[in-house]
Amino acid sequence: MIKKTVPHIIVIFGASGDLTKRKLVPAVYNLHQQDLLGHPFAILGVSRTEMSDESFREKMKEFLPADKPIDDFLNHLHYESIQTTKEDDYHKLKQRIDSLSAEIGAPGNIVFYLSTPPSMYSIIPEHLAAVGLNNESNGFKRIIIEKPFGTNLQSARRLNKDLLKFFGESQLYRIDHYLGKETVQNLMVLRFANSLWEPLWNHKYIDHIQITSAEKLGVEKRGGYYDESGALRDMLQNHLLQLVGLVAMEPPTVIEANAIRNEMLKVFQSIRPLDTKNLDQNVVRGQYTASHIGGESVIGYRDEEGVNPNSRTETFVAMKLHIDNWRWSGIPFYIRTGKKMPTRATEIVINFRPTPHHLFDSLVNTINTPNQLIIRIQPDEGILLKMGLKEPGAGFNVKTVNMRFHYSDLSDSYVPTAYERLLLDCIQGDATLYARGDNVEKAWEIVQPVIDEWEKNPNAPLHGYPAGTWGPLESESLISNEASGWRYPCKNLANDGEYCEL
Repeated sequence: MIKKTVPHIIVIFGASGDLTKRKLVPAVYNLHQQDLLGHPFAILGVSRTEMSDESFREKMKEFLPADKPIDDFLNHLHYESIQTTKEDDYHKLKQRIDSLSAEIGAPGNIVFYLSTPPSMYSIIPEHLAAVGLNNESNGFKRIIIEKPFGTNLQSARRLNKDLLKFFGESQLYRIDHYLGKETVQNLMVLRFANSLWEPLWNHKYIDHIQITSAEKLGVEKRGGYYDESGALRDMLQNHLLQLVGLVAMEPPTVIEANAIRNEMLKVFQSIRPLDTKNLDQNVVRGQYTASHIGGESVIGYRDEEGVNPNSRTETFVAMKLHIDNWRWSGIPFYIRTGKKMPTRATEIVINFRPTPHHLFDSLVNTINTPNQLIIRIQPDEGILLKMGLKEPGAGFNVKTVNMRFHYSDLSDSYVPTAYERLLLDCIQGDATLYARGDNVEKAWEIVQPVIDEWEKNPNAPLHGYPAGTWGPLESESLISNEASGWRYPCKNLANDGEYCEL
């Protein structure tokens, strides 16, 4: 399936945090169980908390399967306590890494994972470089940086500049776990491996495209962080724009990191700048309010723990974009994301143009619904094609039917989680599914006018929507020119068109 790796060490900064326990160590365990990591390898957890190797292993045990063998894997876990803000402590870290390399008989191949607050993203690379841990003369040195990569265009440029002082672009891996999802990667295969779709993938046959990422949960004890971020920064600027790039990109010359990322950059460069004078015609933001879901009372966003009672932070944002190039001229892209919505679902909806001759429109009980191709990212991952067929019986009554494929049907295949795939790619030096610096900056450039307008205009519209609904009514007017309107997904791929989770 995937080639095995060379001997290496994974150094996780922020090893006492939630991401390490819940995502990273279980991901490495699963890779180990699939025999994809090779031997030798080691994981070195690093944080300020004082802990022994044994204590660290015990702590990680809780997040590993209780019904599977874990002792062999636990022996690969090690721990070192340092003050990550103090340069002198990195000499101790280098000694431990050198000792570990000698102990397991591995060369100096190291992946550094920054599972830390963003304030450390410039500091840790500088201190690693100060003790030579960026030097690739004895093996690769790669660094994975979690989002958020900056909070606006200026901070993203500054962070890129700071990182490039100490590590080369080829050593930097800016992670977006959405791109690690199997269905996202399959989008490229669907488009470029099938002669069926690519001839139709343009303004001649496509009417518009929708991308939705809905979350059923609210801010869940993260109110303090979220109130400084909001839906635009937290989801749209990175995850959803990356999906736009994959949907709209031209075929790359080869399936290789730079070729693919070059094509995605061209998409971002072609997105028409938003007109801030008429921002309301292209951007709608909302904030969930108190409501009842399933008979239970639900508090509004401003009553969440850690949230300013007068907060104007958006928990929902919808945006209309145009890509001004040969392929997509005149085709609107509608993207939206929100919290406290009826269900959790992320999907891409390709709405094809209706037939030029509406032959069956005059017949009774006939609904002439345009064809749709729905690519479900999560959950119930799969692909759904909606098309019209004749109902059984007399006459030509047309009914919309579904043809669908579910990834769960591939029960004999192991589907890695996003973090498994992305970690393995980094170890193997494949940056295809990681964001390049210029792509990140360009994505910020697209949304920066919106950020500026909201910051300088305290009266910019912020629409309320009851928790458990599909966002403010104003988001419907954004797409009112489209006959289909927004698609309302359910947790099951094939059920749609209703508020089915309420």
